[in-house]
Amino acid sequence: QVLDFGWPDLHTPALEKICSICKAMDTWLNAAAHNVVVLHNKGNRGRLGVVVAAYLHYSNISASANQALDRFAMKRFYEDKVVPVGQPSQKRYIHYFSGLLSGSIKMNNKPLFLHHVIMHGIPNFESKGG
Repeated sequence: QVLDFGWPDLHTPALEKICSICKAMDTWLNAAAHNVVVLHNKGNRGRLGVVVAAYLHYSNISASANQALDRFAMKRFYEDKVVPVGQPSQKRYIHYFSGLLSGSIKMNNKPLFLHHVIMHGIPNFESKGG
């Protein structure tokens, strides 16, 4: 079984996509003891780290006792290989996702619209301006 959850390079995936990925991984891993998940991406390790870190948080809440060693191995991989290369936006999204799981962050499902911007003063667009 192959699932493609791709998202654009150099972007952090939407929170809905992170939720979908975690749910699919968890469903597959819990379906049979011999099932494994292989993650692959063309970009940097930080993108992969978003998925690994999100699943670590997700599986911590829904984990069975049989997943303890798998979680430990995944955590070691994440700390050794992924954390050093993560982008600030990727780390921020992991915190958002963790907050959603714990209930400390609530998502607003209604869009927010920026209706206007007020600027005091006139910006200097000259090449020597400031």
